[in-house]
Amino acid sequence: MPFGRSSAPEAHEKTNRASRLIVDAVGSALGVGGEWAPRKYGEYYATSTAVHAAVKVRADAIGRPELVVFRREGEGDEGKPVAAVASDPFQRLMDRPNRFMSGRELWRATESNLLLWGSAYWGIERDERGDVAELWPLRPDRMRVLPDKRTHVRGFVYEYAGERVAYLPDEIVWFRHFNPLDEFAGLSPVAPSRLAVEMATEAMKFNRGFFANSAMPSDLAITTDETPTEEEVADFYERWESRFGGPSRGHRPVLLSRGMDVKRLGVTQRDMEFTDALEWSVDEVSRAFGVPKVFLSELGDATLANVRALEQFLWRNTLVPELRFLEAVVNRSLSPHFDEFDGQYRVKFDMGDIESLQESQADRVDRLTKLVSHGVITAEEARAELARV
Repeated sequence: MPFGRSSAPEAHEKTNRASRLIVDAVGSALGVGGEWAPRKYGEYYATSTAVHAAVKVRADAIGRPELVVFRREGEGDEGKPVAAVASDPFQRLMDRPNRFMSGRELWRATESNLLLWGSAYWGIERDERGDVAELWPLRPDRMRVLPDKRTHVRGFVYEYAGERVAYLPDEIVWFRHFNPLDEFAGLSPVAPSRLAVEMATEAMKFNRGFFANSAMPSDLAITTDETPTEEEVADFYERWESRFGGPSRGHRPVLLSRGMDVKRLGVTQRDMEFTDALEWSVDEVSRAFGVPKVFLSELGDATLANVRALEQFLWRNTLVPELRFLEAVVNRSLSPHFDEFDGQYRVKFDMGDIESLQESQADRVDRLTKLVSHGVITAEEARAELARV
């Protein structure tokens, strides 16, 4: 079922949905993999600043380069781009996967799902002729995998609004980050960093409550020489709340009756090391997601030189490997559907416009100077290369 489509039974009627037989066969079976893609991981995107920043940085970057479809025409041929051919169905699909999304939007959604849940799924929809017509990103926390002893994967079941829609293996493009603990589920960067994220969230909640209470500590004990009645206790709390409750009544003096005393329980704000906890959370997210802290708005030590170097590090060590991984999945799972040219289709991201992957003018001059000094090229050849930039 396409993401956002409200009628699951209507989806069953599509020509490519013979896989609904899987649902009939498995009955109430839910498949596997759900424990690695809990809904809570998606909620971190809305509740954790560090997770939100890391996912957005990577998803926006993955959405930048254009995915170009190539067609090989001979043995050893690297292929010729078909992007300029307006009638090519594969390139049109990648540029406009469905009527509501562009190709770049699809890649942003795909990378976001991969980072939050470790897996991402595209549902393949066909037209009346059986041709691939649309691609839809499907929520990983709603998807279950049906293992099979003979074919490894029998199919997939997508649950939405109480309905189940089944897909055959060739109706799904399945991206997943390697999980050494479960071959039917991906491993999200959230999984190893979730404790740090949750600790930062709890620290934020604690401090919000602290300041909402006029910075009056909640861990106070009132002692008295006498045993008060329930009515006296209720009356005391009512008078305490009326005098100290709310931000407008903070820091007012406390006047206790004879024989009463105030004692502080628990740890102080300093003992909580609130700022250190938040910084540690950002450190853990940075490591797990492969995004340098400077791109998570940790700009304390940022300079123009080290930001440029870190941006190059981000692209070369995190984003380029991810792009190559995404290419491989599309070539394996989607390209075979376009067999008009006997499997000669291939896709590749065009990263020619990514500034961080290009050689700077200073580096280029330094490289050419060394080549000239060692006699590899002439000065005229070096000037000609610089003139082409």
